[in-house]
Amino acid sequence: MKLSEQHKLYYTIGEVAKAFKVNTSLIRFWEKEFDDIKPKKNAKGNRRFSHEDLKKLELVYHLVKERGFTLEGAKTHLKEQRQQTLSKFEMISKLKSIKEELTEIKNNL
Repeated sequence: MKLSEQHKLYYTIGEVAKAFKVNTSLIRFWEKEFDDIKPKKNAKGNRRFSHEDLKKLELVYHLVKERGFTLEGAKTHLKEQRQQTLSKFEMISKLKSIKEELTEIKNNL
């Protein structure tokens, strides 16, 4: 996801949905289902997602969309094995980043 490379403090739900290539309704649904995801809301009620919120959404996306967990399965997995899941997810993210960099270097040769 490319949002974390930008230097904004908060992102709109539209920006977040576009980065994950999902509908805004799915982001709102995940917000209701996962207690950890708590974006700030402005006076109009518009959601503002912080970098911390993005990390949590990225983990949910990884479990549900990439690994095929059901929502209940993802919730249980996060409750029971949170630290182990975070460690694995961070390692996978770093490896994906390295792969992207290597691919870019290869394409520039």
